[in-house]
Amino acid sequence: MARKEIVAMLLAGGQGSRLGVLTKYLAKPAVLYGGKYRIIDFTLSNCINSGIDTVGVLTQYQPLKLNSHIGIGKPWDLDRVNGGVTILAPYMKTESGEWYSGTADAVYQNIQYVDEMSPKYVIILSGDHIYKMNYSEMLEFHKSNHADVTISVINVPLEEAGRYGIMNTTEDGSIYEFEEKPKNPKSTLASMGIYIFNWDLLREYLICDHVKSTSDHDFGKNIIPTMLAEEKKMFAYRFVGYWRDVGTLQSYWESTMNLTERIPDFNMYDPHWRIFTPNPVYPAHFIGDTGKVEKSVIAEGCMIYGTIRRSVIFPGVIINAGTVIEDSIIMSDTLIGSNSELYSTIIGENSVIGSNVKSGTGEFAESAYNPKVYDSKITVIGSNTVIPNNTVLGKNVVVDNFVTPHDFLENHIPSGGYLIKGGDKE
Repeated sequence: MARKEIVAMLLAGGQGSRLGVLTKYLAKPAVLYGGKYRIIDFTLSNCINSGIDTVGVLTQYQPLKLNSHIGIGKPWDLDRVNGGVTILAPYMKTESGEWYSGTADAVYQNIQYVDEMSPKYVIILSGDHIYKMNYSEMLEFHKSNHADVTISVINVPLEEAGRYGIMNTTEDGSIYEFEEKPKNPKSTLASMGIYIFNWDLLREYLICDHVKSTSDHDFGKNIIPTMLAEEKKMFAYRFVGYWRDVGTLQSYWESTMNLTERIPDFNMYDPHWRIFTPNPVYPAHFIGDTGKVEKSVIAEGCMIYGTIRRSVIFPGVIINAGTVIEDSIIMSDTLIGSNSELYSTIIGENSVIGSNVKSGTGEFAESAYNPKVYDSKITVIGSNTVIPNNTVLGKNVVVDNFVTPHDFLENHIPSGGYLIKGGDKE
């Protein structure tokens, strides 16, 4: 097999618990996004657009949908004999098998895969961020500085810097200090979780870290701080552009709503930097004589007879007459009845919303189910769920996946309420 200059290791095994019912049966990178895509499409597309044709995708939590989505990598031109895309799940070794215990451990367990490619460099990527980035420019920066490690950073507002891992640098971009979620940040350069390593060096550190019983086996918590303490040559690569970690319901909703605005550095229609995805076979969308659409993204195969404002509608959705949808995300193959009103609502795939249903109404109330996950005005309805006619859902309500009309004891769930199969709180 021909040697590769750089290999990408794409971390896609996260559970994404802060996305609530959306990731109950789905890995976070497989969550639908933007009316057509899944979150992981952005990182995979960045790879092929950057000239990186060898990608190992490390999966773990609920990988079936993700595996079938990626397949042999054809939509991203990654169906190659030499390189291409490879799914790397935890597997039984000669003596034992174990789950990935951290981001660094996930790469450690696949050292043999990387060694087979014999790369000079490895880029570590996350499968749950929305952004467009040319990794080849970052690689050139890494090489020109003769760096051991290069970490991509983005400028964030000072008041938000305490939420991130912050890189403190000298004028030439050399990193002298790393602070994890500092109370009093010295800079606003937040780590994006994108790292380029010289493979021979990273390989040594992964092997040493593996035998440390006190380690979390994590890049941010262990590998990066250890390299910094041992004075390896580390540089911060400043990325300028749109980048969002969509790990919470609020950030996922906000990023999706961004698609209804004109954001210059987040152009989904740029022919020079396409976002690729497997394209299901649907006809073009249809807007009926009673349909009205304002500032929204409507995917193929939809039939719109109601009114849609500032919303993102995935393929195959049917919205009947008299229904009003605002500031909402409706995922694939969902049917919405007539004369319903949905505000700031996320609906999972293959669901049915009856007629005369109201969602996202009333005053906000704290979630009685899980206030750490459900902490905004957004009401979330899982996939394969049926909401019966004349139901009223308040703000910040959560309804589980696979709910049927028989699961409803009454037709009103007040703000902050929930309907979870089994009824147990998290």
